[in-house]
Amino acid sequence: MMFVRTILQRITRSLHRIGVAVAGVIVCGLGASIGAVGMAEESVGNVPPELRLSLRDAIQAAVDNNVNVRLLKERIAAAQAQADASLGALLPNVSGYLSGRSQTVNLAAFGLPMDRFAQFGFTRSVTEPFQVYDARGTLVQNLFSLSLIQRWRAAKTGIEVASLEAEVTKRDVMATVGLLYMEVLRADEAVKAREADIALSRQLLKLAQDRKEAGVATGLDVTRQEVELEHHKQRLLVARNELESARLNLLRALGVSFEVRLVLTDELKLVPVEIQRPEEALAVAQEQRLEIKAQETRHKLASLSLSSIAGERLPTLSLNGDYGWIGVKPEDAMATHSIGLTFSIPIFDGGQREARISETRSRVRQEMIRMKDVSDQVTLEVRNALLTLESALQQVAVAEKGMELAKKELAFAQDRYAAGLATSIEVTNAQTSLARARDNQIEALFRFNASRINLARAKGEIEHLF
Repeated sequence: MMFVRTILQRITRSLHRIGVAVAGVIVCGLGASIGAVGMAEESVGNVPPELRLSLRDAIQAAVDNNVNVRLLKERIAAAQAQADASLGALLPNVSGYLSGRSQTVNLAAFGLPMDRFAQFGFTRSVTEPFQVYDARGTLVQNLFSLSLIQRWRAAKTGIEVASLEAEVTKRDVMATVGLLYMEVLRADEAVKAREADIALSRQLLKLAQDRKEAGVATGLDVTRQEVELEHHKQRLLVARNELESARLNLLRALGVSFEVRLVLTDELKLVPVEIQRPEEALAVAQEQRLEIKAQETRHKLASLSLSSIAGERLPTLSLNGDYGWIGVKPEDAMATHSIGLTFSIPIFDGGQREARISETRSRVRQEMIRMKDVSDQVTLEVRNALLTLESALQQVAVAEKGMELAKKELAFAQDRYAAGLATSIEVTNAQTSLARARDNQIEALFRFNASRINLARAKGEIEHLF
């Protein structure tokens, strides 16, 4: 693969540059899945390898390595094998056998009277042992069976269902990995925000200590800032834990070793987006959502299964033949053959066939009911995604405005406090407002990007988003 050669070239250049004799890069489970993934560092000693991923790389890796996607691929293979087996019932069935046996025959069992055995030279009804050797090939060919034909068509439709379900799962995995990627970015931004809060708290603590030494502030002002500093340290610990948890969830979805140090190269930011009218988005979803096509195919599969069972009511015609050599000694064997047609007419099977027809007819009706449910679900998802995206855009704008105001409030409070015109309470309140504004901005950007992913999935265009 091209990407494998690219990675090897990068590693080779790195080895020549730093003069390392042996270096290993271990990333379990990626295989042939990541197209442009850069391995920034080799695993040396106890240092785990570093994996740098863009959003596009992460999604491609998940598509190739996610457990659910791989299971659905196996289901396609199983459906193909089932279709091949159904086709085999329509093709010639040729077999052969070679037998040799020693046997005796009770002639009386064939209706020969006891008083006639003497004229054939028999003193008793059971013959002396004799040998029979038979080498023969047989042929059975179904000439007409509507049930088998419809069963084969149903099996081929089953392949279509499995393929569509695999594609649906693939798109779901793409959306899930995209959301997990955004969650890691959100958690990373939260850690940066807490670090910024701590840096600000230390500045304000230093200011309070300087003012106390100058005799213009009290110990309460210093203690208040110390409390704020410890509070932000506590929040930093929580944020780091949430970041690590989000990374583990993303690695699990990617199918990558948990020992890898994951570095995301994309950012949590606002990008231009066009808001469609609900009617336009719904039209796209009805055309692109594979769930609708999959449900239509399931209905077709149920209908073909019903036709296959109903076809068992009709007569069937088959060709049977054999050709071989038979004799009491192998060297004395002579060629014999038989050929014939079998015309089979079903009459009565105790009502089993009719019961299976009723059961399958119910399945057809169930699939039709599910069809409306799937269509309604798609409509709901599209409308909710549009509403959420529009709301997220407004939230981003409000959060940005709030961030600007919070910075101004903190600057004014610091100036007033430094000039002795305000107490540390105003500074603490402004500091809290800034921390809240940071959180609002991070959450608004996350919801915006998550809404983009959800809308793309709802419209069936998740592949075109990244």
